[in-house]
Amino acid sequence: MAEGPGRGKRPIANGPVVEAKPVAFVCSCEGTMPLDEKLLTRACPGHDMRFADQLCRRELERLKAALAPEADILVGCTQEAPLFEEVAGENAPEANLTFVNLRENAGWSAEADAAGPKMAALIAAARIAPSEAPLVPLKSEGVALVYGRDETAIALAERLKDVLDVTVLLTRPVDVPAPRRSDFPVLKGTIAQATGWLGAFELTVNDFAHPAPASRARLTFGAPRNDAVSRCDIVLDVSGGVPLFPAGELRAGYLRADPGDPAAVARLAFEAAQLVGEFDKPRYVTFDAALCAHSRSKKTGCTRCLDLCPTGAITPDGDHVAISAEICAGCGACAAVCPTGAATYALPASDTLMARLRALLHTYVEAGGERPVVLFHDEDHGAELIDALARYGEGLPAHVLPVAVNEATQLGLDAFAAALAYGAAAIRVLMRARPKHDTGGLMRNLAYMDAVAAPLGFGEGSVATIETDDPDQLAAALAGVPVASVPERQTAKFLPLGQGRELTVMALKELRNVAPLPVDVLPLPERAPFGTAHVDAEGCTLCHACVAACPTGALGDNPDKPMLTFAEDRCVQCGLCAATCPEKVITLEPRIDFAAWAAPPVTKKEEEPFHCIACGKPFGTRSTIERIVSRLEGRHWMFSGEHARRISVIKMCEDCRVEAVVNESFDPHGAPARPAPRTSEDYLREREKKQH
Repeated sequence: MAEGPGRGKRPIANGPVVEAKPVAFVCSCEGTMPLDEKLLTRACPGHDMRFADQLCRRELERLKAALAPEADILVGCTQEAPLFEEVAGENAPEANLTFVNLRENAGWSAEADAAGPKMAALIAAARIAPSEAPLVPLKSEGVALVYGRDETAIALAERLKDVLDVTVLLTRPVDVPAPRRSDFPVLKGTIAQATGWLGAFELTVNDFAHPAPASRARLTFGAPRNDAVSRCDIVLDVSGGVPLFPAGELRAGYLRADPGDPAAVARLAFEAAQLVGEFDKPRYVTFDAALCAHSRSKKTGCTRCLDLCPTGAITPDGDHVAISAEICAGCGACAAVCPTGAATYALPASDTLMARLRALLHTYVEAGGERPVVLFHDEDHGAELIDALARYGEGLPAHVLPVAVNEATQLGLDAFAAALAYGAAAIRVLMRARPKHDTGGLMRNLAYMDAVAAPLGFGEGSVATIETDDPDQLAAALAGVPVASVPERQTAKFLPLGQGRELTVMALKELRNVAPLPVDVLPLPERAPFGTAHVDAEGCTLCHACVAACPTGALGDNPDKPMLTFAEDRCVQCGLCAATCPEKVITLEPRIDFAAWAAPPVTKKEEEPFHCIACGKPFGTRSTIERIVSRLEGRHWMFSGEHARRISVIKMCEDCRVEAVVNESFDPHGAPARPAPRTSEDYLREREKKQH
């Protein structure tokens, strides 16, 4: 029997099997947004473009007719996505159905008539399949600790006792009424240390004590003890004190409320009741310990991720760091600043994000769009603000291209450099007025990008943030983006390949290739992930301690000759070489030198080897051996007087030196006798002799 056509293919009569175009439905939403059907059809040649006015109701049969197991369908509406998914589930569960928001992002705008290129760009970007992050399983059996100071904690436990296995821990309780029934334990103690996450908390408790069974009007407690350990699945903190965890609001399973706010306590009780069962959270960060430049030989190097992690998910672990996927809240700051690519963000992966930027910007320009401004935003805050601007304001300008990411703080140099290289006239990152994550890493990357973009001719302020919760302020900020000053230029065509540093270097090189002012050397701010290492050659002894410490191979040696080489494109400015160098002759300079990146490693110091006077084997360096000989000959008892000839062993390789020492019966302990120690009696005896 002949095999049927595969997914996405259809047979042509008497002809070969060809790839079927994916279908794209674009709806005018009852005529509320204009559609330039000719432009969209021309700008999206890879799609079977189909236009509608009310796809979700009157024309729903058109979608049903297009559904098939092999169908690949994109719908330009996200509002009715649940309805479309339900229809697909009933008619063709195996169909590939994706969505893109054309209405709020483009069609509902005062500039909707000019938004055709933007719509085409959004459709092209939506065709890039999203990368899926692996999942981390969390399991909670509902064992909960309510941590408080008074009756509020006991009342909260009363509300939850039927759905959770509750224990109450009161810190420094005073005049707490004794409960009439012991439905759950009520203990005394103060949490001194807390670790863990949902399903795996471990608490160290001081001043721990059980209540006396005979407590009458008020709870009384027995003798306290320290360092008690409690393990639970959920922690409910109504103590009113300092949070038990850094960025506690981001710790899964740790719920905290002001005990003086009854509404907040009620919300906490509702949330806690839902935390029983098995849960999955994304593994936001992929980590390769072999690439980490944190430490070597107990010398600390890079600490960029440790300095920025808001939740304490990153800890030192020998020569590298360890990242707890269970604690990680997904801000992405570690991946955004990691200089080696050891930590990379997975939601989406960097290459996926850059592929979307490439499709977005190339399609926009090819469709006739001009001066594109890329607006990075997160889904929770940014999408809502854009939606409000579209519904109640004038909407996004036609040249502003929104790009959704999981968290704004995940953005690094790779995304910024790629966006500019692919043709963006400017980049803006939309953030909350009061961010939920530390923005230090993002601000650092924006500073690095500004230090690169301005000298290359892309204009001052080409990358910046918009920090607001007000859609009108967003509109005003976008109206003030200075895109008119950016000169016309070429755009990069490269395909994003790889991850981490490799991808960042590729994007920066491509950015320089299309820059209006393609300069070679760009100074960078402190702690930038690129730079050079200066070596004082006169003080360097070629001990190669720096080579052994360098985690990226930027510093190298030559097995055939005393030599120190340096490859600038590999240097991550971790500082391990400078910290390890015994002569302290290495200093770092943050910069980008595109010429050095393209050149082979440079020689920082090179010397002639010293040849063994016995066998001729090269060993050490001539300057080092001659310096040692000059400092020992005639000055040290081993190499002076009758032992002067022994200086020759310094000029021998390790094999010949051992043979010479054995043959000459060299006694390393044959030093001249030391003077006898003088005692108080010696001094008194000498004084008596002088007196007589």
